[in-house]
Amino acid sequence: MERLWTIIKKEFFHIWRDPITLALLLALPGVLLVLLGYGITYDSKNIPMAVADFSKTDASRELIEKFTETGDFKLKFDVLSTDDLLDLIDQDQADVALLIPEYFGRNVDTNEPVKIQFFINGAIEPTEIQTIQLKISALSSYYAQEILIEQISRSGQNSGLALPIEGLTKILYNPDSDSQLFMIPGLIPIILQVQALILSAFAIVREREQGTMEQLIVTPVKSWELMLGKSIPYLILSMANMFVLLWLGEWLFGISVAGSYWGLIGMGFIFILGSLGMGVLISNLSRTQMQAMYLAIFVVLIPAIILSGMLFPRDNMPLVTLIYSELLPVTHFLEITRGVILRGAEMQYLWNSIMPLIVLSIFYFAVSILVFRKRL
Repeated sequence: MERLWTIIKKEFFHIWRDPITLALLLALPGVLLVLLGYGITYDSKNIPMAVADFSKTDASRELIEKFTETGDFKLKFDVLSTDDLLDLIDQDQADVALLIPEYFGRNVDTNEPVKIQFFINGAIEPTEIQTIQLKISALSSYYAQEILIEQISRSGQNSGLALPIEGLTKILYNPDSDSQLFMIPGLIPIILQVQALILSAFAIVREREQGTMEQLIVTPVKSWELMLGKSIPYLILSMANMFVLLWLGEWLFGISVAGSYWGLIGMGFIFILGSLGMGVLISNLSRTQMQAMYLAIFVVLIPAIILSGMLFPRDNMPLVTLIYSELLPVTHFLEITRGVILRGAEMQYLWNSIMPLIVLSIFYFAVSILVFRKRL
């Protein structure tokens, strides 16, 4: 028992003499719990909605109000054509689009049945699609019942009257709500992030722990040359893995790239460059491999999986969590992969994700080079 107690005291002493690691061990789990606890939500509120109202009548405006007054849907776009509706979904700016025909108001006034068309962005999470369908059905039926009651009160009879409004729903890109079709394009950025970050996070700190940093310091190699020399092999390996992942996605799961294949590869190159920069930056800031691993997992990898939009929608995240997720390159690359692979979106439609990805990747890689100094 005394020997066991000696080992325990020795291990506590090692932990205590490394205050940085101790602080990370004590502080990061709590910070992560608060960040993720507020960031994860299953509430489907303020679903971005676009409307093309060809009727422009009191009845059509009342229909739109039924969808927005509950807070479930948020009217963000009022467009003039069906093509504009579909373009907004292609650009991932709307999850739901409502098409109200020109004869809507006239049919409601004359007690004739009328159909309205809903388009749903099938590139979002399958359970979210089901929730949206249920809400559309419930709100459409509720409004139709109100119209029916009004018609009965006007005519004084209810025989032969049916619900005057029928909502037709069409799910774009993923009509069967296939979970694999949703998950595979989201897993590719996460897998590439894990590999690039972990490999590069140990690049510098491993040299320090193995005692080979002294040999690098005395060489005429410049700091930026050392950083590039350590990053390029991992960049090549990660790019090779991206080709493999895309091939496996098509071969095993039948998920091919619907949009620009080489445009996606180009964005992948930029994303991996930024991920390597984050890893090298963590490696520069760490003194042990334990610190590097802890920072990589708790500061980047877990938030990347939870907050990037791979599993949970980001629309209802609080501002602090949303800002944190925006600072992760994987958040933007995930939007690009799903846009290109699943929706077949053209690259110009994804500029809102491409621009932040380029800026963040260049920033992290440049900072990793600037922070590094040839010292022990």
